[in-house]
Amino acid sequence: MLDLTKLAQQMQGVSRQLTVEAIATHQRLELAQQLLQQAQGVQTELVNQQQAWRDALRFTAAEPVEPLDTRINLVAAPVHHTILATDGSQIAPSHHEIAYCYLLNVGRVVLAYGQGRQALLDSLPEVVYQPEDLYVSRQWGIRTEEWMGHRRTQLETTILAELAASWVQVNPSAPALAMVDGSLIYWFLEPLPAEARDRILVPILQAWEQLRTAGIPVIGYLSAARSSEALNFLRLHTCPYEVPDCDTYCNPKTGPARTPCQVLDPLRDTALWSQLLQPGQRGPLWRSSARVLDLYGAQVIYFCYVHVGSEVVRVEFPAWVAEDHGLLESALSLTLAQVHKGYGYPVALAEAHNQAVVRGGDRARFFALLEQEMIRSGLKNVGTSYKEARKRGSIA
Repeated sequence: MLDLTKLAQQMQGVSRQLTVEAIATHQRLELAQQLLQQAQGVQTELVNQQQAWRDALRFTAAEPVEPLDTRINLVAAPVHHTILATDGSQIAPSHHEIAYCYLLNVGRVVLAYGQGRQALLDSLPEVVYQPEDLYVSRQWGIRTEEWMGHRRTQLETTILAELAASWVQVNPSAPALAMVDGSLIYWFLEPLPAEARDRILVPILQAWEQLRTAGIPVIGYLSAARSSEALNFLRLHTCPYEVPDCDTYCNPKTGPARTPCQVLDPLRDTALWSQLLQPGQRGPLWRSSARVLDLYGAQVIYFCYVHVGSEVVRVEFPAWVAEDHGLLESALSLTLAQVHKGYGYPVALAEAHNQAVVRGGDRARFFALLEQEMIRSGLKNVGTSYKEARKRGSIA
């Protein structure tokens, strides 16, 4: 039980620290705007440096593919359009439950605006219980709980592509957009063994190819994004050395703990672009330089920052979307319309989450169904561990 009296004594310290951080953030924002303005005049040189010294950088700096002063007003979405979205949830495996298994639940949403069609709002559950599926990740030293999360990410994208393919067959004319919540840059793949990585990434890339063939752009929507990839590009401009060779000049074993180019840390991209963009505008396009994207082949991830009115969000998309001006413009205008319809957050993503989420009552019913089936099959001594039973029946 939380002791609020003791907690209240610490609140003054928290508020003082937040005040100090707010002042420091304001100073960093002023410096970031100055550096951005200076970098506009030497953008080509900085891009050349980023490309030439990418492997020697100890930070991930995105590459701008448009002028840094780009500000584009997004066009209004057409009346007739379709939004498709998926989101996932799960019940994690536990040795304290009646059986060691896990559940993946993917919410599906299709919203057809101005077409007189009924919305699709449902979910697809999948129970993983076979030993060869439960323990497949153990051969690579990956915990089952961790692998479950990776599989959920893959399922969300695969089901989204299947949804789009079936939708295009019945309505190929209206512009459409496929949305997922979160980044399309799957950082968790980088440390995985090649065989494990392929189990997740290959189906995702195939799903994106399905969407490309169907002519439906896919975007990853990041609210409250914490990335600094765009600001890291400005670090090239602040580097005091002749070349940005971090391995030579700023090696953490021999150099300073804080390098000269870290003057903007820990500022985030969204903090800067919220000062520069007006509602309904997007900033320049960027090509992410995350090393995990070397595994993506031709489907490198691009992104831009969009002021949706309630906040500045990061919108990510594969290269084939970024390189098609019409497709990109349509994707961003439909994204903005979704945010406006959802009063600050895309309707389709919110509904996909609501369809996917597994609440406490759902969890109890899931294990009740499992228990009934186990008893029906003749299994005995079916029940939770004493620890789990005691926690559920606490007298405190």
